[in-house]
Amino acid sequence: MKGRIHSIESMGLVDGPGIRTVVFFQGCKLRCAYCHNPDTWAMNEGTEIEADELYKKITRFKPYFERSGGGVTFSGGDPLMQADFLIEILKLCKENGIHTTIDTAGYGVGKYEEILKYTDLILFDIKHVTSEGYKNLTGLDGRGAYDFLNIAQKQKVPLWIRHVVVPDITDSKEHFEKLASIINDINYIEKIELLPYHTLGVNKYETMGIKYRLKDTEPMSKEKIKEKEKILLEMLRIDLKDKLKITE
Repeated sequence: MKGRIHSIESMGLVDGPGIRTVVFFQGCKLRCAYCHNPDTWAMNEGTEIEADELYKKITRFKPYFERSGGGVTFSGGDPLMQADFLIEILKLCKENGIHTTIDTAGYGVGKYEEILKYTDLILFDIKHVTSEGYKNLTGLDGRGAYDFLNIAQKQKVPLWIRHVVVPDITDSKEHFEKLASIINDINYIEKIELLPYHTLGVNKYETMGIKYRLKDTEPMSKEKIKEKEKILLEMLRIDLKDKLKITE
């Protein structure tokens, strides 16, 4: 089984627990206005690799996983776009005791039940809180994401909820009220992270000849994101309040 990957990060510290190998898959259905990896969008780009070969690359760092409680995170793009390849590499990792995480917005090509059998943790990115806002931001209306989330809930897979806070797009009080309402209805949450909008990767758009839609939007400061975290904290149900990661 062959798949296409964009790159591999060997010592990731923010994409799941512990020290992790992060594998960035090619392919994504969304076209997020703030995406910092537009070079992962196309399915036919990147490096073609066998699942066995990728597994060997991952296992080089297994000693670090064992000492830190880490593992491997499959990101992208969106790893759900290469379902068969993802299933095969997940199986290889699980059979050999490696903790598996998928970083996804929930848009793929199906086979979610099978994928989630071998997934220990989902980093689930909530792009927007309304279908109109979701479509303006990503090009799709969000229904596909919640189809995936519903399957994950049935299979009781632990989640880290992530949400990028973009000035004047996803930062209003009304937006956070709706975000809290969505999060309050989700089970098996282990962590909630608000991620500040940044402009890293803008140079990729220039290189690729793609218009960057948020060129006039300033990055979200640490002070502002901390304010937003406090607002969300007030709206979360009691058992989720200690799950919110407050930026230091």
